[in-house]
Amino acid sequence: MSMSTTSVVCSDLSFSWPDGTPAFTDFNLVIGPGRTGLIGVNGSGKSTLLRLIAGDLNPSRGSVKVSGEFGYVPQNVTLDTELSVEEALGIATARAALRAIEEGDASEEHFTLVGDDWDVDERARATLDRLGLDHVTLDRRIGELSGGESVLLCLAAALLRRPQVLLLDEPTNNLDLTARRRLYDAVASWKGAMVIVSHDRELLEAVDQIADLRSGEVRWYGGNFSAYQEALAVEQEAAERMVRVAESDLRRQKRELADARIKLDRRIRYGKKMYDTKREPKVVMNERKRQAQVAAGKHRNMHLEKLEEAKERLGEAEEAVRDDSEIRIDLPETTVPAGRTVLTLAEVETLYGGRAHFEVRGPERIALVGRNGAGKSTLLRTIAGELAPVSGEVKTAVPMRYLPQRLDVLDEELTVAQNVAQFAPAATDNAIRSRLARFLFRGRRADQEVSTLSGGERFRATLAALMLADPPPQLLLMDEPTNNLDLASIRQLSTALESYQGALIIASHDVAFLRELGITRWLQLDGGITTIDPL
Repeated sequence: MSMSTTSVVCSDLSFSWPDGTPAFTDFNLVIGPGRTGLIGVNGSGKSTLLRLIAGDLNPSRGSVKVSGEFGYVPQNVTLDTELSVEEALGIATARAALRAIEEGDASEEHFTLVGDDWDVDERARATLDRLGLDHVTLDRRIGELSGGESVLLCLAAALLRRPQVLLLDEPTNNLDLTARRRLYDAVASWKGAMVIVSHDRELLEAVDQIADLRSGEVRWYGGNFSAYQEALAVEQEAAERMVRVAESDLRRQKRELADARIKLDRRIRYGKKMYDTKREPKVVMNERKRQAQVAAGKHRNMHLEKLEEAKERLGEAEEAVRDDSEIRIDLPETTVPAGRTVLTLAEVETLYGGRAHFEVRGPERIALVGRNGAGKSTLLRTIAGELAPVSGEVKTAVPMRYLPQRLDVLDEELTVAQNVAQFAPAATDNAIRSRLARFLFRGRRADQEVSTLSGGERFRATLAALMLADPPPQLLLMDEPTNNLDLASIRQLSTALESYQGALIIASHDVAFLRELGITRWLQLDGGITTIDPL
């Protein structure tokens, strides 16, 4: 790729966190025009890489070069709630200068501030309208916007700068279905260079290539996410074949080494017998003994070297095979008989005006969807008992657990096993560790402090604590569980919930994820509850 076609170049990049933990060492990357989907497991460094490219972090060694103007929308959007929309968009100064000129103030300072941006109002309005923010006025305060609207506002601010390179970190988090589709359209029509960190599979279908960040290196796959999955499947099939070949070779080398040792022992016994019977002169026998020892040593070393080479080949082959371990929640105690009443909401009005009246029976799987701010989280918290209803009654007839968006139910200073023990005080340590293995916390991994866990590990630990609680939940409430999970963790969660035998109510904007769960009823919250056709 020539320099004229490159947009981002990372050269010999190294970066470590303040505690000395390395994130990148001598990392190299070249990104050209087009839409690049940057994927990888939690903790692989995707967000860190975007922050290095954006200049939010400084490398300890190496360099980052970005061609032209760039825009950056971080994963966790934090805007001053007192700012106006025009200030957040970065156009307040230009608009003020433009108004002053229109009112007759011809100061050179105002013309300098306006520059070539005479149509700033029209561009700002068109950009906001395009992203579905047509109801947002430029003088409105940020504090009046929802989380999803704030994300779209940050994207609008980036687009207004007319960047040649646009960096997006998990842009669909906190966006409802309508807002997501607006974002999909914006990404599909993008003409410059774009780098998207995302677990949203529908968004990743719009990219031109996939960059898979793994173990401090990037592997490139042409095409969108579906093409990547197909290529990866072929690659993994070949890698598994190589493991089988390497295992067979290792067994053969072990047999040959054992055979060589048996032959050597025979030669030693034969030589000793010849020496003891003194059938040949002592000088001749000593020389033969010396030559035999040298030949035996070379023979043994040759087989040992072959054995070590076979072990190395097996290790390399195993490294190429990705860990496809799956969470299992096949807990019979969570089973709910068909037809049993699990939950009843009788004319419930929630704290912010939402209304709900429905029943959950048997092992139903209910998807709760709706726009940002419709009250999905409020309804789940009301069902969970964290918020009292304004009116009406919530009745739960089975043990229930609630998984919030923030994953803040664990004690940061305790280990995974200790946290689970708090939820199930009657369980023995062996029982806890045995069950934690189902959630991929095996051996010493169960003794990790929660504060040291990655996003995906923290999610698994929280899910384990709730599912292994005493009593085990027969009704599970989940609020946007795929937010901030990598693709592997989402796949693990989908598989885990397939084996869950209780009732499930899940609020999510991730339609692809919901479709995999075997949803039996789709409920839309928009003031009241409406049953809708499957999405």
